Amino acid sequence: MKPVRLPAAATIALPRWSIFALCLLYILPGLIGRDPWKGIDAASFGVMWTMAHGNLHDWLWPHIVGLPMPEEGPLAFWLGALCIKLFGGLIGDPMAARVSTGVAFLIGSISVWYSTFLLGRRQEAQPLKLAFGGQPEPNDFGRTLADGALLIYLGCLGLLLPSHTTSTGPLYIALIAYTLYLCIRFFDQAKKSTAIKLGLILGLLILTRGWVLPLGLFITLLSLCAYRRQGVYTALLTISLPIALIVTGAWIFGLQQIQPYDSSPFEGWMDWNYRQIGFPIFDNFKHFLGYGIWFAWPAWPFAAWAIYAWRKQERALHISLPLGFLICFTVLALLNRTHEEGYLLPLLPPLAILAAFGLPTMKRSAINAVDWFAVMVMTGAAGLSWFGWVAAQTGWPLRTSTKVLSWAPGFTPTFNAFTFVIALAVSIIWFRIVYWRISRQPSVLWRAVVLSSGGVILCWFLLMSLWLPLVNHRVSYSIVAQEMTQKISAPYRCIDSKLGPSQRASFAYFSGAHFAGFNEQNCDLLLTQGNRRFQGKVKGPVDKDFPGNWEMIWEGQRAADKDEFFTLYRKIEKK
Repeated sequence: MKPVRLPAAATIALPRWSIFALCLLYILPGLIGRDPWKGIDAASFGVMWTMAHGNLHDWLWPHIVGLPMPEEGPLAFWLGALCIKLFGGLIGDPMAARVSTGVAFLIGSISVWYSTFLLGRRQEAQPLKLAFGGQPEPNDFGRTLADGALLIYLGCLGLLLPSHTTSTGPLYIALIAYTLYLCIRFFDQAKKSTAIKLGLILGLLILTRGWVLPLGLFITLLSLCAYRRQGVYTALLTISLPIALIVTGAWIFGLQQIQPYDSSPFEGWMDWNYRQIGFPIFDNFKHFLGYGIWFAWPAWPFAAWAIYAWRKQERALHISLPLGFLICFTVLALLNRTHEEGYLLPLLPPLAILAAFGLPTMKRSAINAVDWFAVMVMTGAAGLSWFGWVAAQTGWPLRTSTKVLSWAPGFTPTFNAFTFVIALAVSIIWFRIVYWRISRQPSVLWRAVVLSSGGVILCWFLLMSLWLPLVNHRVSYSIVAQEMTQKISAPYRCIDSKLGPSQRASFAYFSGAHFAGFNEQNCDLLLTQGNRRFQGKVKGPVDKDFPGNWEMIWEGQRAADKDEFFTLYRKIEKK
C-alpha cells in the first residue's frame, strides 16, 4: 500500500515569481563585486583567464600562466574562458568567468525541479484516493513535490560555497542533475533521441571531471534496467555509450594530433582519475559521515525517511532511480581518498529529489523539529552577523569591534547605504516568513523546508553584502600583488615562480606582470612563496631549479595572513 494520504489543499504550489526570486537571492550574492578568492576559486579562474587571453594551445592544455593543471577536465574552463571573451570587457574578467557559474546553477536547479515534477506525477507516486474524493491531481502533486525538492536543494549547506565558486563544481552538479532528468525520460520512453542526449551528457561529464563518476553512472543505469526489468539496456550500450566515447575521444584525438606545447595533459589527467579510486579505509568512512552530516543537511533526514516510508514500493521509479544514483555516488565517495573539495557534491541532486518524496509522509513532530532548528540556528547566525557588522561600523562594543577588525588587519570599514537597505529588507522578509509559518501553520507540503532554505539564503546574503568588503580584504591577493608590481622598476623578460595555483593566478592577474609560460626560460625575476612557521626548514630560492645568483628586491604578505609570505628576487648577471 502507498504510504501517502493527502488532500488537494496540501498541494498548493509556490508562485513562480517567488521561486525565481529565491534563486536570484541565492546565486547573485557571491558572484557580484568580489575578487577571486584564495583556493580553488582563484586557481580555476587562473586557468580560464589564461585560456581567454591565449591561443589554441592554451585551450587544449589547461594551465595557469605556465603552471600545468591537467586534473579534472577542460569543459568548465572552456565555458568560463568563453564568458571572459564575451563579457570580460564589460564587467571584468572575474565576474565574466562567474557568468558560467550562474548559468550552471540555473541548469542544475531547473533539472532538479523538472526531475521531481516528472516523478511526482507518475501513477505509482500518487497519494491514495480519499473515501469522499478531494485527493490532488497528478500534476498538482508533482508541482508541489518539485517546489519542495528545489527548496531542499537550495537549503543544502554543502551546495552554498561550491555553487558560487569559479570552478568545475557548478557545472559538474548541473550535469548530474540534468542526467537524472534525462534518465527519467529514458525510463519512461526509451527514445533514440533521449539515448543520444544521455550519451552526450555522459561525455560532457567526462570532460568536466573525469571518467570515474560517468562510468559508475553507466553501470548504475544498466543495473537499474535489470532491477526494474526494463529491457532498455540495448539503447544504452549501442547508442549512449558510443556517443560518450566519441565526445571524449574527440578531445583526446585533438590533443594527440596538435600536441600543444609539444606535450599533452592526457597522462596527468589519467593519473588524476586513477587517484579517485582506492580501497575504502576507516578514515574514508569517518570523513564521509562527519563531513556529510552537515554537507547534506537538511536533505538527508527527509531522504532517509522517504526510503523507509516507500520501502514496499522500492521498484517505483521515483525511489529506485534517485536511490540508485545515491548508492553509486556514496560508493565512489567512500573509494575516494583525496577528499577533494566538492567530492560529495554529486549526492545533493538525488538526495533532494528523494527528500521531496519524504515530505508527504513525514510526521508533524519531525517537521516542527526541523523548522525550529532552522529558526533558532539561522536567526541566531543572522543576529550575530548584524551585531558584528554594527560593531565594526560604529566601534561599539569596543571589544567586539576590535575582534572583528583583527580578523582582517588593515581593513577600514565603509558604510554603503544601498547594501544596508537591501540587507535590512531581506532580514525583514525572513521574520515575515517565520511569522507566517508559525502563525498560520500551513498544510502545504513544502512548509517543512521553506525555513531551512530561507535561512540559508538569508545568512549567505548578509555575508555577501554586509561583510563582502571585509571578506575580500582577507582572502584576496590584490593588495599584495599590486605592492609587488610597484617594486619592479627596471625592464624584465619574465617572472618565474614557485607559487601554488591560486597564488600564481592571483599574482598574474592582479599585478599584470608577465609570468613565464610554457617552455619559457631564463627569466630575470623570481617570485617565491614561503611559510614563516617552517622558514628554517625550507631551501632558499637558489637551487637546481633556478641556478645563478639572486638578490632580494621585495618581500610582502597579506595583512590577514601571518605565516604565508612572498619574496621577489632579481637575477644578478655575471660580469
